[in-house]
Amino acid sequence: MVYEGENNTFHNGLGTDEKNMSVFHSLQEFPSGTDEWKYSMRRCMQEIVPSLFLGPYSAAIKSKLNELKSQGITHIICVRHILEANFIKPNFEDQFKYLVLEIADSVTENIIHLFPIIKKFIDECLASGGKVLVHGNAGISRSAALVLAYIMQRYGITCKRAHEIVQQRRFCINPNEGFMAQLREFEAIYRAQRELTDVQPSSVKGRHKRTCEEIEEI
Repeated sequence: MVYEGENNTFHNGLGTDEKNMSVFHSLQEFPSGTDEWKYSMRRCMQEIVPSLFLGPYSAAIKSKLNELKSQGITHIICVRHILEANFIKPNFEDQFKYLVLEIADSVTENIIHLFPIIKKFIDECLASGGKVLVHGNAGISRSAALVLAYIMQRYGITCKRAHEIVQQRRFCINPNEGFMAQLREFEAIYRAQRELTDVQPSSVKGRHKRTCEEIEEI
């Protein structure tokens, strides 16, 4: 299936309430990758946090079907420029659920409006027990920026901390400066949304609660 592209003080980038401090300490303990980074690893996908993978298009080409299945992938976010559609495309529409997003790797490209769509797609995947791969062409700029946005929002962390976590697993990430500026802007947006959620009745808040206990050694 293809979708075409939806005042607290802070300590170390997180709220000072007990839940956020617990989240922060869990993330501090998040381990880096066990293998020394090699240039050839750019051509492979890496598991960034449990069940969320980031990689290049070469990780989702036709010859990689068995590897995708062996990793338990069920969903794929395919990121491409419209001019890349002939060679970056969903190869297994009968095997995986796809979200296809048309994004140019340009400092002027607007990606903030896509963050809710991406979060919904990934959350639905994880809630069903699936695993998701996010890929662009090289897995360095566009797809990395989307993974950063998701991790920031899901785990309540800063852009800087999210970048550290993702780079621990996939050292070669390098979102363009326009994307990084939007991620820093998004940090203020999602935190304002979290503050609004925090003042809701507990019965409502509980439905939106996210924990970081799942961030553990892979």
